[in-house]
Amino acid sequence: MARETGHITSPLGDELTAEDVAAFLRDNPDFLSQRPDLVAHLVPPLADRGNGVVDLQHFMVRRLQNEVGRLQDQQRELVTTTRANVNNQNRVHAAVLFLLDATSFEHLIQTITTDLAVLLDLDVAALVVEAAGPEIPHVNRSGVQVWETGAIGTLMGKRDVVLRGGAQGLPEIYGAGAGLVRSEALVKLRISSEAPTGLLALGSREPDMFHPGQGTELLTFLARVVERCIRGWLDLPR
Repeated sequence: MARETGHITSPLGDELTAEDVAAFLRDNPDFLSQRPDLVAHLVPPLADRGNGVVDLQHFMVRRLQNEVGRLQDQQRELVTTTRANVNNQNRVHAAVLFLLDATSFEHLIQTITTDLAVLLDLDVAALVVEAAGPEIPHVNRSGVQVWETGAIGTLMGKRDVVLRGGAQGLPEIYGAGAGLVRSEALVKLRISSEAPTGLLALGSREPDMFHPGQGTELLTFLARVVERCIRGWLDLPR
């Protein structure tokens, strides 16, 4: 309804007076209880309790209205976060199916370093391995970086997952795609007792895509799948 001078106009063009609204509320005393969101938009009347007496009820109602507004904001934020989590989970599940569908070791490496970025709605994915352990069969090395022994441990320390927001991608990890990275997730790979340590790196151009404090369960799950796939194609023990 649009408010005009002296009356209220409904969307249909009918004029409603203040008495019409009052009569409706009298006939429907539970109207506001069925639509509590409207309470936050109402201005409670000030009660005249005499000189020097403060109407605390007015302030209490205002406080309750503010609390309702705050709770509504929290609810909207929770719904948004839940939807994002479900979306991320679906993306990881789709990525796992692609990994399992690889028809060769080279195809698996291509899936990790190319398809993962698309499936996870990121900009770049890379695989880092230390130069120790058995020889890796010849594959297209785009997206694969080889580091000296112990370098991944130096970078990650005792952490299995590192999330960095507002970060600049390292060419040593992402190669030519480093310039795209503004936030990243680094996940340590323990492929086999007979294989070198690895690193799965996921980068995004969005500075807040990854940041400390985020949940890491899905990333950890994805890393465990990558480990098992590599181990299976190379016929390595756990």
